[in-house]
Amino acid sequence: MASLTEAREAPARQLWEEINSIHAGMLGIEGSHQHFQPMAPHADPKTNTVWFFTKTDTDLVQAIRPGTRAHFCVVGKNHDYHACLAGVIEVRKDQAKIDEFWSAMTAAWYEHGKDDPKLTMLALHLDDAEIWASTDSTLKFGWEIAKANISDEKMPDVGVKQHLTFA
Repeated sequence: MASLTEAREAPARQLWEEINSIHAGMLGIEGSHQHFQPMAPHADPKTNTVWFFTKTDTDLVQAIRPGTRAHFCVVGKNHDYHACLAGVIEVRKDQAKIDEFWSAMTAAWYEHGKDDPKLTMLALHLDDAEIWASTDSTLKFGWEIAKANISDEKMPDVGVKQHLTFA
């Protein structure tokens, strides 16, 4: 369950925790006519980077040029957290990151394991994100809607929206 308090007080920490808790989000290239694609994220909060394993011959990799911008959309596993991340994306076969994030699930996609000639990574260097955390309590949601309908001045308090900027 997404914590509304954490969304207000520590939104960046919550974002990285949510990224680490999902199996996949949707990654897309800004300005391309390609549809967003499901990709498994690997969070590196120290560098504000999200890493993805992929193959060199994918349409996503072929669309990336120096300075290309991308968006990554996250829906929390409990569907009470949503985020849209943006930044510059690059193709980067970083052996240290491959070793750090390699898993049995990743290995299933690469015939020759870490030595697969098509194996590469994408690094999405975040510059900003927008997050939405909402209550998953039906009771709280109903109560807030009822209060809002009684008072013309009261908006329902069912979630938090935050904009994050990364250096």
